[in-house]
Amino acid sequence: MAGRVAVIGGGIVGLAVARRIGQVDPGATVTVFEKEHDVARHQTGRNSGVVHAGLYYQPGSLKATLCRRGVALLKEYCTTHRIRYDECGKIVVAVDSSELGRLADIADRARANGVPDTTMLDPGGLRRYEPHARGVAALYSPTTAIVDYPAVARALRDDILDAGGSVRTGAEVVSVEERGDGVRLGLRIRGTARVTPNGSHATALKAGGTVTEVTETAGPFDLLIACAGLQSDQVAAFTGEDPSPQIIPFRGDYWLLRPERRGLVRGLIYPVPDPRYPFLGIHLTKRVDGEILVGPNAVLATAREGYTALTVAASDLRATLTWPGFHKMARTHWKTGAHEILRTASRRAFVAQARRYVPQLQAADVVRGPAGVRAQAVARDGSLVDDFVLSIRGRIVHVRNAPSPGATASLAIAEHIVSKVVAEPAA
Repeated sequence: MAGRVAVIGGGIVGLAVARRIGQVDPGATVTVFEKEHDVARHQTGRNSGVVHAGLYYQPGSLKATLCRRGVALLKEYCTTHRIRYDECGKIVVAVDSSELGRLADIADRARANGVPDTTMLDPGGLRRYEPHARGVAALYSPTTAIVDYPAVARALRDDILDAGGSVRTGAEVVSVEERGDGVRLGLRIRGTARVTPNGSHATALKAGGTVTEVTETAGPFDLLIACAGLQSDQVAAFTGEDPSPQIIPFRGDYWLLRPERRGLVRGLIYPVPDPRYPFLGIHLTKRVDGEILVGPNAVLATAREGYTALTVAASDLRATLTWPGFHKMARTHWKTGAHEILRTASRRAFVAQARRYVPQLQAADVVRGPAGVRAQAVARDGSLVDDFVLSIRGRIVHVRNAPSPGATASLAIAEHIVSKVVAEPAA
């Protein structure tokens, strides 16, 4: 029996974990703590909305296994909750013969991972699916889909509440202490905190036009599962976990096709990714609201929640610059970083990258779009951590790395974690 359970993080992974605990152990008391005043405010609400089919991932890895399981669970969940799920299909385009070997490797991985109905296309086949795309060959994945992830997160929150759990927003966890009677959390409450369903909690008060800040302690809890995303390493540090891997934030900027130019793209058009990086490169992505995204790039962010180039958080930047792994990574990949900075500064350079796949695309066809920040885990040796990373020690679980396809795999990640720490009650 799980007893009292705390989950840190109101993104899609944290919410999925909290929901799963309630499914496995209906007697558990589950509370989600989220520092923002709503769920899905960071990576969950700022990604492209793609449901990845599992094309790229090393067969047998957690990413591959949980992505494939996650696709099935997510599709079923969206059907049940009437959330739009559109299998618009995806094409990975090789623009010249130098990319054919890597494209073939992706096709092999897709087959090994059990991705259904993938097909290699010649230039004519490519044009049948994407009339404005060009390349020497392409891999077509008809089951790759798009979804509204914030809507999924809200539905998960409602499931938690319906099962008797609580979701506390506006409550930032600033300390974790494990004692004999359980795990206690130190909370910082800014503005007006909310707790649902009704329960006792501290609320900040306004005095003289200034929002005061209050603190409180929550617990004890029998189990803590931290799904803190961009702050995952900092939360892990509260419990004495190894500082490696550390989160290095990378901002991804998007442009949007003007409405009259959306006909250039029917579904999802992706490049053949560089195997040295976990990023997939600039691509063209249809969204469920009809918008077409162009992007993202990947530039070092000067704040973990820095969604503009002008957003700087001194503590976040200091943590990045003093991490030994960052310097080793920068020495290895500085040329790529310079190209990304150029594309950030120049709309023409940004669009030129996408025009390799859709030659009719012009700089005038796009307007500035949203931005997101990827929580990229970097090891002490400078390597970019690619697979999901979980840490389990006693009554505390940390999700240290859950990058793309983390949203796709969220329900399967929840199954995986909960199966390790919560025993199903006897019938």
